[in-house]
Amino acid sequence: MPFPVLICDDFALARKQIVRSFPPQWDIDVTYAVNGLEAIEAIRQGKGALVFLDLNMPVMNGFEVLDKVQSENLNCQIIIVSADIQINTLSRAKSLGALDFIQKPVNPESLKYLLDEHSLFQAHCSQVAPFPMPLHIDLLDATKELANVAMGKAAALLSRLLDAVVILPIPNVNTLEVNELIMALKSTDSQEGISALCQGFIGANIAGEALLLFHDSSFNDMATLMNLPTPHHQHNEIEIMMDIGNVLIGAFLNGLSEQLDMTFNQSHPVILGKHCSANDLIHENSGKWTKSLAMEINYRIEEHDIQCDLLLVLTEDSIPTLRQKLDHFANRSPLQ
Repeated sequence: MPFPVLICDDFALARKQIVRSFPPQWDIDVTYAVNGLEAIEAIRQGKGALVFLDLNMPVMNGFEVLDKVQSENLNCQIIIVSADIQINTLSRAKSLGALDFIQKPVNPESLKYLLDEHSLFQAHCSQVAPFPMPLHIDLLDATKELANVAMGKAAALLSRLLDAVVILPIPNVNTLEVNELIMALKSTDSQEGISALCQGFIGANIAGEALLLFHDSSFNDMATLMNLPTPHHQHNEIEIMMDIGNVLIGAFLNGLSEQLDMTFNQSHPVILGKHCSANDLIHENSGKWTKSLAMEINYRIEEHDIQCDLLLVLTEDSIPTLRQKLDHFANRSPLQ
């Protein structure tokens, strides 16, 4: 009888990557869930003796699933599959009963080793592997998972730098006209000021700019974590922006380049504005942005008043190459 395996992830590309990484001849019956509520219902129905669980999901996240499984004493084993590789995240998942952890994107050899280590493959081995494959992967969905993995790499580096826990959002990815992009930037506006830096990047037919917005209230806590005594000294503020920008933008682009199998060259970061409103920032720079594909990540630091908004904007003529790269990345599954 096939072994019931549940894959729970809100992105189709991630679900496909996991199932393509399963070893041949693993006699399993695969079920898919796109959030924690669907996962819990599937586990209750006996469709998830083994669960591959993402942590960062809408409706009910992975930590909430782990807690629910414990409180209801549900019969399943859970392997976390996540881009969030902060040490605190791994420890918390293990404390809530996770069997093990594997980093996104899933490597087939690493997954096979993990399954063998927990005797999950040999006990359910046959001559065929009849599990179904996900069918269609949308371009925006695939780009969100791309951003999700890159975001996790950047957050892990920032977490080590600041010795703090980075709270990760679900990436927001959209194809935007220039007026929609301006509205997205204005949505970050508040009564407090913001400071911003920008850094261009270019690869093989993919180019764009990374815009990092600092809420001015973040400087005090950021300076404390970075051991800078006077955060509002102009030199220290610029140092904070440059250091954090180097981590978040650099690591994010490295995460993208690794997945797309390409290299990005980065320009020198430029300060766009300090202690200004989003309206002022937009007025000075809106001519730079045209129709784009934009990835938006809102980083927060646990127990600190620190907010950094990363907006990665790809040029319109980068989209065909990105589609081709993602098509290859998804093992040639057609992108809609």
